[in-house]
Amino acid sequence: MIATILSSISDVMYTYVLVALLIAVGLYFFIRTRALPLRMFGEAVRVVTEPPHEEGEVSSFRALMVSTASRVGVGNIAGVATAVSLGGAGSVFWMWVIATLGGASAFIESTLAQIYKKRGPHHSYGGPAYYIHTALKWNWLATLFAIVLIVTYMGGFNLLASFNVADAFGQYSWANDWTPRIVGGILAILMAVSIFGGTRRLTDVTGFLVPIMAIIYLGVGLIVIALNYRNIPTMFAAIFSGAFDFYAMFGGFAGSAMMYGIKRGLYSNEAGVGSAPNAAASASVSHPTKQGLVQMLSVFIDTMIICTFTAFVVLSSGVGSGHGVTGAPLVKDAMATVLGQPIAQVFISVALFLFAFTTLVGNFYYAEVNFRFLLRNIHLKHWMLTAFRAVAAVLVFAGALLKFEVAWSLGDILMGLMALINLPVIVVLGRQAIDCMNDYSAQRRAGLEPHFRASSIGLNPAELDFWRDDAPDTADASVTEAADSSEDADRATPVPV
Repeated sequence: MIATILSSISDVMYTYVLVALLIAVGLYFFIRTRALPLRMFGEAVRVVTEPPHEEGEVSSFRALMVSTASRVGVGNIAGVATAVSLGGAGSVFWMWVIATLGGASAFIESTLAQIYKKRGPHHSYGGPAYYIHTALKWNWLATLFAIVLIVTYMGGFNLLASFNVADAFGQYSWANDWTPRIVGGILAILMAVSIFGGTRRLTDVTGFLVPIMAIIYLGVGLIVIALNYRNIPTMFAAIFSGAFDFYAMFGGFAGSAMMYGIKRGLYSNEAGVGSAPNAAASASVSHPTKQGLVQMLSVFIDTMIICTFTAFVVLSSGVGSGHGVTGAPLVKDAMATVLGQPIAQVFISVALFLFAFTTLVGNFYYAEVNFRFLLRNIHLKHWMLTAFRAVAAVLVFAGALLKFEVAWSLGDILMGLMALINLPVIVVLGRQAIDCMNDYSAQRRAGLEPHFRASSIGLNPAELDFWRDDAPDTADASVTEAADSSEDADRATPVPV
């Protein structure tokens, strides 16, 4: 009954509201930024290699790894396979569309996060809750967003990540009723060790695992696709013919390729949802536009590369829908056509486990940033943070015990609520990010290394911690001194990769 109710709510949200809103907002910013995801792709690659603007601070690349740790996860394996099996090959095309348009939305929200970021004792921090509170003065909406994000990422998405790992290990012949409990317990313990051991350890592990995981997964996927080369022409034909099956779209949209492609694409790349800006705000850059470009690049890496590889592995293998297999087990069956069942099973299980672990800790980082926002007017006691981390670990264990339909529907609904808050906000504030982009482009055309000043786009520097005309890249010393004086605040501040 719960699964049916959640599925119905999810279908209504995506059929009648979110699909239209995501495409409309993405297309709006794609046009307003003059096709920025395509036009400035090379510039984004250049910027990501820059060192931090201030020595010892967080570089654009390290901030990219935090957001990628959350983006690149079980959605890239289980989510894509679910879209392909339930929505058909055409769902891949719509994942590409939502990623291309979503890149523009990701640029806007991450640039805003940089403009309105706050100074902490070790690094800057911020996100949608902060730019809603500072720019719009809508404290109630900022508080609502922070609560929804915590429930979504520490709750819904971490439950879902844990479920998918347990589901993968449940495919072994030796699996039994205790397998989900054991897998969930191991994940919960590793999660607890990471977050209670300090966020520096947490993010160091994440930063090390993300590039290695992605490279190994893409390498194995490329081998599978290459050895199934005979099916590649049929695969592309299925993608484009299925994408424009208008009878399916309008006759049964809730189960169409378009709906599944957009839903799973959004779950994977999170463009416009309001999650990645929490990581973007931590980077030390000379101009907010730089981190906006980097987060736009993260959407490309997630969807256009990793998600596409997963879809190609499944489609080129000839293991299609209609066999009652979906999610990670479908990817395993596809890889087994080349690697054999035992090797494919082990590889997918290990890949999912590592992807899920980085997703768990990346999601917790987002949740903790917003937890600090909720308690911004309260002296954060160490026991509050301890209790918050303990709840996060318990939820990871609980996720392994969920059912398939409940896990995905719950994640979709919670993610949709975040998007419903953040997308209208970035439309209202989008002009500031676009003006910021134009300021950056003008300085680049003049042969300068772009440096941003709030007054250059009509903002009041006194309302910001950064970008003041009288202090090149620093906030008042009193802000830093006050933060450094609080031992509890020092312990509570997440330190991203």
